[in-house]
Amino acid sequence: MKRSGWLRPCACALALALASCGPFRSVGNFFFGGGPTEGEPGHVTGFLGGVVADEPRAALIGRAMLSRGGDAADAAVAIGFALGVTLPSRAGLGGGGACLAYNPASDSVNKGLPEAVLFLPGATSGAGGDRPAAIPMVARGLFALHARYGRRPFETLISPAEQLARFGVPASRALVRDFQVVAAPLLQDPSARQVFAPNGAPLTEGADLVQPDLGSTLAQIRVAGVGDFYQGALARRIEQASQIAGGPITIADLRNELPRVAPPVTIGVGRDNVSFPPAPADGGPAAAAALQVLQREPSAVGEANAAALAAAASLRGVPSLPPLPASSTFLVLDRDGQAVACALTMDNLFGTGRILPGLGILLAASPRTSPLPLLSTALAWNENIHAFRAETGGSGQEGAALAAAYAMLNALRTNGPMPSPVPEPGRANVIACSRYLPGSPGSCFWATDPRGAGLAIGGE
Repeated sequence: MKRSGWLRPCACALALALASCGPFRSVGNFFFGGGPTEGEPGHVTGFLGGVVADEPRAALIGRAMLSRGGDAADAAVAIGFALGVTLPSRAGLGGGGACLAYNPASDSVNKGLPEAVLFLPGATSGAGGDRPAAIPMVARGLFALHARYGRRPFETLISPAEQLARFGVPASRALVRDFQVVAAPLLQDPSARQVFAPNGAPLTEGADLVQPDLGSTLAQIRVAGVGDFYQGALARRIEQASQIAGGPITIADLRNELPRVAPPVTIGVGRDNVSFPPAPADGGPAAAAALQVLQREPSAVGEANAAALAAAASLRGVPSLPPLPASSTFLVLDRDGQAVACALTMDNLFGTGRILPGLGILLAASPRTSPLPLLSTALAWNENIHAFRAETGGSGQEGAALAAAYAMLNALRTNGPMPSPVPEPGRANVIACSRYLPGSPGSCFWATDPRGAGLAIGGE
């Protein structure tokens, strides 16, 4: 099966290395009959699906989850937690996001229709502190996604991120690029210095990134459950530590802020439907507005971007958008045509720039002091044949919505996932099956933006 030309040469070797790290009984199965059981690497043979993420190690974790028998939601949850370790500049337990989920089966939880899971970082109920923080929503949001669509035990989806945090992971180019932008203010925080400048040496590409406190927090969530993060012992520790970090968060804040499941914004494009996250994830309606312009005139990029920004500004009740913060997107497609597209954010590069002492959680910036980014993803599907067609994720501050729309239009009109890069300053991730899935796995392709440092990978 052909794949994107931007697939990194080392990706297959890394994926094989991850897949080979299994218990001894897997080796026995290979030599003495039988194959890896569900939950072991290599359990799924043949077409796996595809994964695209802005950080390579997280993408590999998602692929490994598909290999173990997990579905798209399982892989997405594993990627979401992993990005909090490998790309904390844009994702993490302290932040939030929005996901689109689609299961083509008519007997699925949403009857074969896509839906949105919204878990944007909320504002705390009180004021005070010199560095206001958002209410952390990633753990609850990923749990909600898994509860509706997941297959594997939730705790097994946290373990890969926990191991990366405890034992370290080479710092990726994506992370180091972000670090270099804000290194000076970030390293003013003592807890951040311990992580990003151990022994006084600022983080460089390939350097060992070890986060033992974050690993312990992930272990606590794995053992005690997500509820402990929001109303248990872990919640009390977050409340206490957030006072020290200057961004007070109360247990009441944690307990009361809930993710929600909502119908997406959907428009028709040819014989397919394209769905987007709804408000308050206004990057979705913004991308829908851009795509409607591009449908009429594919070259009207400026008009499409203006329509996107106007739509988002209208939903926010402002005449124009202020400078917007960063985000990160990832996409997953499994062998059965189930798909998930997520956008995550810390509301600022590295959020508030402060890590909760003893917990390793980098706090996201409060939406009171930093505007939310355009969380822009799109998912194309066909209602008549109950099948997946394409999904895209757009980032790049004010270019995010246009990126998601432009990449989607190209995916629907061509047989390749990204025949040309999206307009600056946007960046895009794409998965597309030109002849749909279920049905034609050989028509599926995936790509990450060639100007970024992500990874697009699948398997068969």
